[in-house]
Amino acid sequence: MRTRHALAILLALSALGAAPAGNFIPVTDATLAHPDPADWLMVSRTYDEQRFSPLDQINRGNAGQLRLAWARGLPNGTQESTPIVYRGVMYLFAPGASIQAVDATNGDLIWDYKRQYPRGVSGTAAREQSLAIWQDMIYFAAPDGFMVAIDARTGKQRWESKLDNGGQQAGGILVADGKVISNRTCEQAKRENCFIAANDARDGKLLWKFYTTAAPGELGGDTWGNMPVGQRAAGPWGQAGSYDPQRKTLYWSVANPNPYTRLTRQGAADAVSISAPADLFSNSTVALDVNTGKLAWYYQELPGDDWDADHNHERILIHTRVTPDPKFVRWINPAIKPGSEHDIVLTTAEGGGMFAVEQATGQFLWSRPFPFDDPNINMNFIDVKSGITRANPDKLFRKDGDHIIGCYHNTRAIMQTAYDPQNNSLYVPVHDQCLSMTADVESPTGWGPREGILRPGADPAKYMNIGKINVETGEMKVIYSQAAGTNGSALVTAGGLVFFGDLNRRFRALDADSGKVLWEQVVGGMVMTSTITYAVNGKQYVMIFTGQGQSLTTGPLRVTGKLMAPPVTSSGIYAFALP
Repeated sequence: MRTRHALAILLALSALGAAPAGNFIPVTDATLAHPDPADWLMVSRTYDEQRFSPLDQINRGNAGQLRLAWARGLPNGTQESTPIVYRGVMYLFAPGASIQAVDATNGDLIWDYKRQYPRGVSGTAAREQSLAIWQDMIYFAAPDGFMVAIDARTGKQRWESKLDNGGQQAGGILVADGKVISNRTCEQAKRENCFIAANDARDGKLLWKFYTTAAPGELGGDTWGNMPVGQRAAGPWGQAGSYDPQRKTLYWSVANPNPYTRLTRQGAADAVSISAPADLFSNSTVALDVNTGKLAWYYQELPGDDWDADHNHERILIHTRVTPDPKFVRWINPAIKPGSEHDIVLTTAEGGGMFAVEQATGQFLWSRPFPFDDPNINMNFIDVKSGITRANPDKLFRKDGDHIIGCYHNTRAIMQTAYDPQNNSLYVPVHDQCLSMTADVESPTGWGPREGILRPGADPAKYMNIGKINVETGEMKVIYSQAAGTNGSALVTAGGLVFFGDLNRRFRALDADSGKVLWEQVVGGMVMTSTITYAVNGKQYVMIFTGQGQSLTTGPLRVTGKLMAPPVTSSGIYAFALP
């Protein structure tokens, strides 16, 4: 940074308490494992992906006094990411696939990393979910197929490492044990791009790749039927995984198989099993050794997906008593001793369903239809002793032109859940949305007319809900409902608050117990994922991005198009604080 303007900014930051270039304190493994409550160092703040902040300056008693502290415009384009904040500096993905560092107290630009993308790679379409920080570097999985390390002080590139041939979308990234872990999506018939990778965080050297579609001769290789290995596709494109530093284990999710239907993938509905395993490792949780990338265990939530149901979002790590209540939980492992304590992996799927499995082994503990039980659910049976799931045979496409109403569809989308250890509750923003879909074997995707619809019999005024789930028992209470959809991630704080924003430009703070709206602010565009809180010089802020989404935004907007004003897609940053 050589300009007078840049020098002036650094001097101003020094006075404000943000970390200037000459006084940068490196981020260590210990820092990531035990972050300062004032910082937000990864997509969900901590490795366990709980999205809980110990900050309580903003609380139930004063949330109504929140005011805009600062705002900053961003370029137009897709914005599905969450920033990181370290020692008063916010590092963020800007639409167009550039990376910026700004003063987290006022939004002033510190540096802007801009990358030249080759023809055929659209920066404005890039669906980056998160950045990562370690030592003095910011890590960015660029849409041209490179992992990039950027100097956190200056914005200059330190190294780049090629992961694939570009044109694919990056998901989220995570630094664990000195390794940058990243996921990629993959086109149909492009198995070589379906992987989770580890690069050495120091120099970018590729250390390992785990391919998320099994090949012949490997575990699960025969679960794809007669589909040629090179054409098998199921991408881990969603949010970054979670990590247990003690077990040295990553917990990652994988999305649906491509093409979408069995008729197009394998030629017949019964070409692969309707029970797990089928099309491994699609719609599964995979536990990987962080040092080698070797599979420790997997659990497949939806075998042989026929609907693009997607189970590719966060896997939350929680230590809890386990006493699933059969009034609320349909499938319970009979070996569970009620009240026994477990380390669990808890997930709620985009395509519906909630699953709790043992963190050490992947053993099935309990599962419930989610958000609501319905005869149209796409996974309707689990062998409770083995945990083996089964796809709903009544919803499979058996011949060209078959039409189904299936549940659920984009019920989670890209917005993240939040767990409050104070009351052992998970807060989940959900859409009460199902799928109307017709098979078309001539289509490359396998489907013809296809759209999200309101669940049959559901109340349009309660299309979007905040569900509060008791993690011990599995009971869900809907504490808030509205007609407008959301892609805003949930955030829960020690102040007894749940924050989230929606596609109708509203950003809210709810009472975490009752769901009562304590504060609401209208912003300049659709709220996209992002929701975080941080502190600088003892002052707590809560922050969101606005902007444009892609498929997981347009679907809810079609369902609610008659219930809300046309969306505003302007991109920006909004940070709020107490006066």
